[in-house]
Amino acid sequence: MIKLYKTEQKIISEIDSYEPDAWIQLTKPTVEESRFIAEKFDIDLADVRAALDDEESSRVEVEKNYTLILVDIPSIEIRNDREAYTTIPLGIILLDQYIVTVCAEETPVLEAFVERKVRDISTKKRMRLMYQILYRNCMTYQYYLRVMDRRRIIIEQRIQEETEDADLIDLHELESNLVYFATSLRANGVVLDKLTRYSSIKQYPEDRELLDDVVVENKQAIEMTTIYRDIINGTRELMTTVINNRLNNVMKFLAAITIVMAIPTIISGIYGMNVSAKWMPLANTPYGFEIVCGIILLVSILIALILKKKKMLKM
Repeated sequence: MIKLYKTEQKIISEIDSYEPDAWIQLTKPTVEESRFIAEKFDIDLADVRAALDDEESSRVEVEKNYTLILVDIPSIEIRNDREAYTTIPLGIILLDQYIVTVCAEETPVLEAFVERKVRDISTKKRMRLMYQILYRNCMTYQYYLRVMDRRRIIIEQRIQEETEDADLIDLHELESNLVYFATSLRANGVVLDKLTRYSSIKQYPEDRELLDDVVVENKQAIEMTTIYRDIINGTRELMTTVINNRLNNVMKFLAAITIVMAIPTIISGIYGMNVSAKWMPLANTPYGFEIVCGIILLVSILIALILKKKKMLKM
């Protein structure tokens, strides 16, 4: 799908024709659409479709008549019947009079510009618009990182009540998401570093300030990813410790119950042996059976009290 946008008096709107100083947005373009853009603006078809390959790495390529900037952006997907986060490539192609973006799916990074949530944008100032897209990308990373941290907090709060297997799986998914984010953010950092050093890309002082802000926000996103990964590791260790502790308490409780139940079993087993009644205490005593049962009950209660004092009957 190809859409064209252009700003007039800092207000962006969709247009129908290829006008100079326009923004060309390609969202999951077909081969025919990609070939049309490549031929119309003399761009290598492989560069136009580079962002459609999930395995493409972030990079900057300066060609004769255009510059390709490829970065990773966050995306939401369904993995193991759960909402998870991953990263996909976003291609930005700078031409003399146009800026082209290519992405395999609709993304909130670009939707914010179309929905006029970003102020002071101009499709005429292509470098600034590109830096604004990169800045918005960093903000989207940070937003998703905060969402993941809130999900971790909810799991951590459930540890005090009852931990389920689903919580461990969710923690693993969150950690996997952070791995994807950390890898992509570091690759984006390399791209930003190259943009600060490339003299072939014309930059104005205000553009350079915006690029510095993008670099700072990208580093902050990397730090947030590292911190949240450490916290999730701590949460998982806490959860494992709690599960092991609960298992130990259950084993102690079952061992204590076994000890208490062993007393009547031993005594009744002795009295149940096929021997002469004259050698068995209380065998010929009136109410002997009741007396033996009372002794069993008293001994069992005494053992139970001793075990309770040693906190072995506590779940």
